[in-house]
Amino acid sequence: MTFLQNTLLQIYFIRHGETKWSISGQHTGRTDIPLTAHGEEMARQLGPSLRQITFARILTSASLRARQTCELAGLGPASEVEPDLEEWDYGDYEGRLSVDIRKSRPDWEVWRDGCPRGETPKEVSNRADRLIEHLIGVKGNIALFSHGQFGRVLAARWIGLPVINGRHLAIYPASLSILGHENDYPERRVISLWNAASVSPARGR
Repeated sequence: MTFLQNTLLQIYFIRHGETKWSISGQHTGRTDIPLTAHGEEMARQLGPSLRQITFARILTSASLRARQTCELAGLGPASEVEPDLEEWDYGDYEGRLSVDIRKSRPDWEVWRDGCPRGETPKEVSNRADRLIEHLIGVKGNIALFSHGQFGRVLAARWIGLPVINGRHLAIYPASLSILGHENDYPERRVISLWNAASVSPARGR
């Protein structure tokens, strides 16, 4: 896959590779679990495309699964940890399946309700906005290695939509998405690419 270089800010968002919990569908926020062997291979397969690109900055979540993906894709040595790239904090729902949560809360939806003793949609939205504000002055390409739910929040906020719209943006393990600007209207933020280069879509949540 070949990408055009651009002087405008372009955010290359990479979701980490497969983990045991991304296979099972368990909510994985702050639990620090590693990639599976398949997830490691997924991360390696990202390398040839990403190494064609000149990045002004490479940022990663502190979580092991994100850092492993960054390293196996060949961008680890130049990376910096960015706390705002952490996954949604699921609080009391960490490690649980949505179907099990809904046994006691039939109408629960993380996009609207958040998680008890975790983050609310507003808090995650504010975190995404803070990250965007931090990055917006950069020209060129930035790589972000992060997480599925947070990536969906970031994309929604990038184009000015409320967090709840992130529920319509599926994103699979080891996928690549690009948040950028329209060439003829540089003030207009766009989603230039979404959920590409996923090795095994059916196995992601």
